[in-house]
Amino acid sequence: MNTNAKIKIIKKGDVAAQKKELRPDVRTKRETAREMVSTVTNWVSDLQARKRDETKMAIEQLFGQQPQPTES
Repeated sequence: MNTNAKIKIIKKGDVAAQKKELRPDVRTKRETAREMVSTVTNWVSDLQARKRDETKMAIEQLFGQQPQPTES
C-alpha cells in the first residue's frame, strides 16, 4: 500500500465557495438579448446609410451630367 499518498481535506463550507467561483462572468438572458438587438440594429443602420449614399451618388451622376436647357 502507498503510504505517501496525498489527501486533500475539503470542508463543506469550502465546497460551496468553490462552486460559486466557477462562473463569475455569467450574463443574464436580458443582457444577451439586448446585445444581440444592438448588434442587428447597427447592421441595419449601416446598410441603410450605405444604400442612401449609393442612391445619392447614382442620382447625382444621372442628373448632374445632363446639359441644362437654355431659354431663348
